[in-house]
Amino acid sequence: MLLGRRNADHRCNTVYVVTKPVSRITRACIAWAIGLGLAVTAACGHDSHPPRNAGPPTGVPSTSAKPHATSVAKPLPPVVPEGDFTAVSQLVNSDIAAHRLPGAVVQVGHDGNIVFRQAFGSRKLDGEPAPDGPASPAEAMTPDTIFDVASLSKPLATAPAVLQLYEQDRIALDAPVQTYFPDFNRGNDPLRAQVTVRMLLTHTSGIGGDLSHEGPWGLTTPDRADGIRRALSARLEFPPGQGFHYSDVGFIILGALVEKISGEPLDVYVQDHIFAPLGLTDTRYLPALKSCGPRRIVGNTVHYDRSASLTDCTDGWWDSDLIPRIAPTAHDDDTPGVNPDYGRLIRGTVHDPTARRMGGVAGSAGVFSTAPDLGTYAQALLDRLAGRPSSFPLKQSTAELMTTPQQPASVTHGSRGFGWDIDTAYSKPRGTVFPVGSFGHVGFTGVSMWMDPGSNTYVIVLANVNHVPGGPPIVTLSGNVATAAARALHLYGS
Repeated sequence: MLLGRRNADHRCNTVYVVTKPVSRITRACIAWAIGLGLAVTAACGHDSHPPRNAGPPTGVPSTSAKPHATSVAKPLPPVVPEGDFTAVSQLVNSDIAAHRLPGAVVQVGHDGNIVFRQAFGSRKLDGEPAPDGPASPAEAMTPDTIFDVASLSKPLATAPAVLQLYEQDRIALDAPVQTYFPDFNRGNDPLRAQVTVRMLLTHTSGIGGDLSHEGPWGLTTPDRADGIRRALSARLEFPPGQGFHYSDVGFIILGALVEKISGEPLDVYVQDHIFAPLGLTDTRYLPALKSCGPRRIVGNTVHYDRSASLTDCTDGWWDSDLIPRIAPTAHDDDTPGVNPDYGRLIRGTVHDPTARRMGGVAGSAGVFSTAPDLGTYAQALLDRLAGRPSSFPLKQSTAELMTTPQQPASVTHGSRGFGWDIDTAYSKPRGTVFPVGSFGHVGFTGVSMWMDPGSNTYVIVLANVNHVPGGPPIVTLSGNVATAAARALHLYGS
């Protein structure tokens, strides 16, 4: 069999050959090692792109993604240019010049091809700390930069995980939450008894938007159990099923539900059942306590440190050599005087304070990804919805539940699918050309995805706007980029 071992310089892999019989788990490791070898070969100049729709059937976990994530970057999928995207470049460069964001990566797909992809500006500002040292010059943005995708974690990971378990008849969408979590309604409140899984998935449960950060929980040591306890006890701020009120807490509960029903940690479940079947090699949660290589952990945050003692990598862990490719976000401003990481630049750890306090893995936030990986995800979802061959790990009828209105009938304003936004105040990344019925989502760090089944088009804008103090939300730029991209492709008569 083939096994990879981390070398002393933390970057290379040595391959050994063993001929004795192997177990099922070891066979999974073999498949990964072979895949890694192909990635290394391609990186050395042999361009190899697997078929876009290759992959196991829906819901079948990959057998090749168990070992640790390494810093080896895969070749970028090719761009097949179509249309004039000058206006897109001007929009992004104008915002960079106005110091609204340090840089961005934009990728547009149409009719199964990537028609535009460009990296703009910087991923780290001049004078900010280098990954493993003092202040350093700006770093150029690259197309394979890894971003903290913040709330995109909800539709990318948590919602499809819930729906896979729904397909297996292990979760009922209209079941009360207290059916699965009696602690959700310990006081037998008749209003809390009305809250269903459907309401959590469509942000119509009435649960508050975020957990209180008062107190020192999860700062000196991550405390996932306390975060889930706090989510289950979060108060209702609105009557259930009466309106759309965006809630991180609802998706934290959904992440806990995936763990309870599947018997697996959320990060492990989505890696094996969502990301790996799609072939996403740069998409994953990055929990600090599952990092390896040259790093040290300060409170709930991981820091790249070449002088630190090398931490061995094991199955399911991630290599801290990824950190230089990750776009930094903001300086940690959570609870001065208690938080040992206070004031440090966050890079390689989720920015969202609640997810960070929970160890980097929550149903609401924590996933990191790249524009090429998200393009693969978007195209697979569009293909599944259209009935074309696809590796998207849900049935077509189930994928439609994610992308068509699913809010309770009593909610008359705003349209949400299970995970994806359709027509609410959060829909600005749709722009002015794509119609209602297209869908997408945004993330606080400065990221957005928007997909249009009618034209088989997606628009991805990834930026780290909160790396700039006072940086504005990404939605205005994302909407303008979507409009310019649709016009470049002459969609809908534009």
